[in-house]
Amino acid sequence: MFEVIVVGGGHAGCEAAAALARMGLATLMITIDLDRIGEMSCNPAVGGIGKGHLTREIDALGGIQARVTGRAGIQFRMLNRGKGPAVQAPRVQADRELFRIEMQRELGTLESLHLYQGMVAELLVSGGDVTGVRTEDGNQFGARAVVLATGTFLDGLIHIGRHTRPAGRAGDPPSNQLARQMRELGFESGRFKTGTPPRIDGRSVDFSRFEPQHSDPERASISFWEEPRPPGTRPCWVGHTRTRTHEIVLDHEADSPLYSGQIEARGPRYCPSIEDKVIRFPQNPRHQVFLEPEGIHTTELYVNGLSTSMPIGVQLSMLQSVDGLGQARMTKPGYAIEYDYYPPHQLRASLATRLLPSLFLAGQINGTTGYEEAAAQGLVAGINAARQLQGQPPLLLSRAESYIGLLIDDLVTRGTDEPYRMFTSRSEYRLSLRQDNADLRLAGYGHSVGLLPSDLYDRTQRKLERIGEIKACLTDTLLTAEQVNPVLEAWESPAVDQPVRALKILKRPQVPCSAWLEALSAFGHEFNQESFVQVWVECKYDGYLAREERKRLELRRMEGARLPDGIEYAELMTVSLEGREKLDRVRPVNLAQAARIPGLRVSDLGALVIEIARRRSA
Repeated sequence: MFEVIVVGGGHAGCEAAAALARMGLATLMITIDLDRIGEMSCNPAVGGIGKGHLTREIDALGGIQARVTGRAGIQFRMLNRGKGPAVQAPRVQADRELFRIEMQRELGTLESLHLYQGMVAELLVSGGDVTGVRTEDGNQFGARAVVLATGTFLDGLIHIGRHTRPAGRAGDPPSNQLARQMRELGFESGRFKTGTPPRIDGRSVDFSRFEPQHSDPERASISFWEEPRPPGTRPCWVGHTRTRTHEIVLDHEADSPLYSGQIEARGPRYCPSIEDKVIRFPQNPRHQVFLEPEGIHTTELYVNGLSTSMPIGVQLSMLQSVDGLGQARMTKPGYAIEYDYYPPHQLRASLATRLLPSLFLAGQINGTTGYEEAAAQGLVAGINAARQLQGQPPLLLSRAESYIGLLIDDLVTRGTDEPYRMFTSRSEYRLSLRQDNADLRLAGYGHSVGLLPSDLYDRTQRKLERIGEIKACLTDTLLTAEQVNPVLEAWESPAVDQPVRALKILKRPQVPCSAWLEALSAFGHEFNQESFVQVWVECKYDGYLAREERKRLELRRMEGARLPDGIEYAELMTVSLEGREKLDRVRPVNLAQAARIPGLRVSDLGALVIEIARRRSA
């Protein structure tokens, strides 16, 4: 008998299992192949715009994705360096094999975590709740809670041209029995599609036709707590499709499962196949192609930008039509895969299902796409499964304080009719929710639930102290025009004619943070760079941050207006029929969540407030 069983060894499953074991619960992870725990089934990279923010938040809470990535990274970049701090994000190209090894090594240090290789065929259900699982080999394991993190395995079906085969991913069988039981239990299901591009042998590439993208010189860590320990570095390479590439796609449109009607499921909007790019955007004469190394000791390259489910011969023709790939040798074909997911309005914000209170869902099973989105959900599901068994309230992060909270709120409240991907543009508070301050925002939560050790949490407290000291120093420091003007003139910013407070001059939009840090050092003020950046951002964007804070306070006020858990929305006759149906589908816990339900009228929201007030006073 285990306390919790985690089904699946992907990114969601690994975070869930690690969190549970580190919080002291006897945990069993069951996965189809123990050697593929931590597999990067798509591109071997972590981070990016929005996604890097999630990874940094996972790290701040005490999760493991960022630390494992730093040990397996072979290219480290900070994207959008030339743009504002809200949209800057880390991205790490990883060695696919080493990432898997490091993830397995990390999990292997956890004494409370046990592993079993098998396919879960059935949830054991008794008394209206889950009590364990049964595997296809006949073994039964009891548990007080179960986390399902099955990825694309539920009724998975791979497509390559007109050929299809049941699979959870390339090389692994699907989980059909469990998918069938979930429907029989009463879970509403849907179908999504995702895909992957072909891989090629790097020795067959003419790299002179591509532009290299090297690691940033400073190789910034994606983890707050651990410096990267890369096995070496490799560049990525950028090229483009050509007119001939597009002609091949159009000539074989009827062979594409996406356009022949063979695939009916919706795919990710922001990671389209090359068929979608060419057919839906005919005005674009070319599309980017990224050659990403699969690892430090392999010549295999991942051809990002050419995701496809075309027949194998067509895939090779497309590859060889790209400038520099005329002699390319394909090592693995691309494919599309359809799979079951469960519309996430069936979840609570804790990621527990409404139907079975001790069953938690995390990752692609909830309609998301991406390692980072999956890992974030796995971490939250693991934490909340543990806290439920410990008799503690769930950890519910607000969309105003984290991208993880935004992700879960969007899923549970708004649902998704396509694979959900995180972007910074989804947040109303993105200037406050930067990747560089995730530790300041979330380390306290990680420490309070028992995932972040005291020595790491103390680092954030010292960082906060340094920030306060820098603010006080800059407030008291008066700089002369002779000191300031050379810096302003170097960046074509208007000069000053009288002394100015150091904190005030940081507001100048033309002058970057690094220039002020260097200048202040020359004036005798040595500051910690990481802490100074926080002060600079807060000073430069104080008006925008103040506006976000006002919105955050209003959100908290509405979140304080709790809605009764057992309310029968069908009985609220002053609310429209459509409104009652939407409210009953989502079951919001407070007025703020109700206000975010898509299509709920303002009049319905007002009627809801009046009805709740009337019932409370009755």
